Amino acid sequence: MLKIETSRFGTLQVDEDKVIVFPQGLLGFPNLKRYILMDYKDTTVKWLQAVDNHQVAFIVVEPQFIAADYSINIGADAREAIGLENNNDLSVLLIVRVENDKVIANLNGPLLINASLKRGVQAVLEKV
Repeated sequence: MLKIETSRFGTLQVDEDKVIVFPQGLLGFPNLKRYILMDYKDTTVKWLQAVDNHQVAFIVVEPQFIAADYSINIGADAREAIGLENNNDLSVLLIVRVENDKVIANLNGPLLINASLKRGVQAVLEKV
């Protein structure tokens, strides 16, 4: 059992097998590599909480809740980084923020997570 101190949720007790590792970190947070994914109330919104920094947490959602037609091509480098052999293991999440009463999603930086291996990478998509 892992004990995590957080600024938003207090002290959490989490099974270590729930930790998602982002070997390259996330954009702007290259040194934070371990995160846990937590449900937020009974909504489609989740929190991605950093294990090693109690103040870092991101609001995340599945893309279809923001853009129904959202799709990406996952390159070989990203597949290799997370050990993805089967798309059934793939979970895609978007980091969102609320700004001036608007929800803004990072469509160009999706989080790709291999749910079986608990490994993730933040893709950087080119704007078209």
